[in-house]
Amino acid sequence: MSLKRITLRLARNPGHPDGDQRQGYVILAPLTPDGHLDVNEWRHSREECIVRRFHPDPELKADGLLTHRGSHWRFHYDEEHEGPDEGGYQLDEHTFRPGEYVTIADHGEKPLTYLVTEVTHP
Repeated sequence: MSLKRITLRLARNPGHPDGDQRQGYVILAPLTPDGHLDVNEWRHSREECIVRRFHPDPELKADGLLTHRGSHWRFHYDEEHEGPDEGGYQLDEHTFRPGEYVTIADHGEKPLTYLVTEVTHP
């Protein structure tokens, strides 16, 4: 099994007409050969599957785990100041390749669109 480092950066959204390269996520997760999150491999390495939210405001940075329940993937933060879990819109159906878009409910607020900018080996 090979984990991938997936970088998502804020794409064009209301209030961010040019996106923001300084806001996003780095996810360490297993992917299938066609670029989908691999739930079977995740089950064997869930402790290694992490999420890091980056942001220019230090108060909005967070580290957590990539979790899965049913057909839903979530970003789980274990410290209260990091905010509630975040969910992606149908992350199980998304292809994680540069140039693809992903929607995430940013720290429990309205969903925002992110651009996959990198998929590399950690």
